[in-house]
Amino acid sequence: MTQKLRCLVVDDEPLGRERIRTLIGTRTDAVVLAEASDGAEATDLLNSKEFDLVFLDIQMPRQTGFDVIREVGIERMPPVIFVTAFDAHALEAFEVHAIDYLLKPFDASRFHESVDRVATAKEHAGDPELNERIGKLLKGLDSRQENLSRIMVRTGDKIRFVSVNEIEWIEAAGNYANLHVGSREVLIRQTMKSLEKRLDPETFIRIHRSTIVNVDCIREITPTFNGDYEVTLSRGDKLTLSRSHRSALDRFA
Repeated sequence: MTQKLRCLVVDDEPLGRERIRTLIGTRTDAVVLAEASDGAEATDLLNSKEFDLVFLDIQMPRQTGFDVIREVGIERMPPVIFVTAFDAHALEAFEVHAIDYLLKPFDASRFHESVDRVATAKEHAGDPELNERIGKLLKGLDSRQENLSRIMVRTGDKIRFVSVNEIEWIEAAGNYANLHVGSREVLIRQTMKSLEKRLDPETFIRIHRSTIVNVDCIREITPTFNGDYEVTLSRGDKLTLSRSHRSALDRFA
């Protein structure tokens, strides 16, 4: 009897893990051996157990799916099916490097197509050619992190794009970020830290632990009594520039 594919499902959203677990349950050649809700848990599992296939969410708080691969090591990773909802650059890179991915929301046929590909090619585990493709993918994504020009946003079953140039400021909302785009607010599942790394530092600066602002939208900066500053944007929004972030503006003086 052929051994079933031992699967690890990594997704910080319970519904995301449930979706994959349900679809795996309809197959006779695969089983969910473990689940992880964040990158650190996934890394621990990959270092302690043997898996034949990993469903790896890309956008997770604190540690992305790509970070998991970097930490575990490409040569030690089982075959991976990346799962993503937002990252346009990642999708383009997957196509270029011929690496499988699932774009949320995905249907059952697309899911089974991806698993079938792994089920008929178990020898890909540790395959130098596949490892090289993943390595080039990570290197390419790293080189593009500073050049984010648009952000993919999912609303229900629709996907739309927000131009980075249209963003006036960004505020932290837990593991999410709230983009202020004109009179609209757009909530995305990314941390402020990850966004700060990917936005052009000549345009976007961190003025507070919970605030990133587009410098082109700043109208004036006024000192306050407690040593902080009040930043007024062109549309009238008033933000706080903390003393600890004051030096961020020095290069624009």
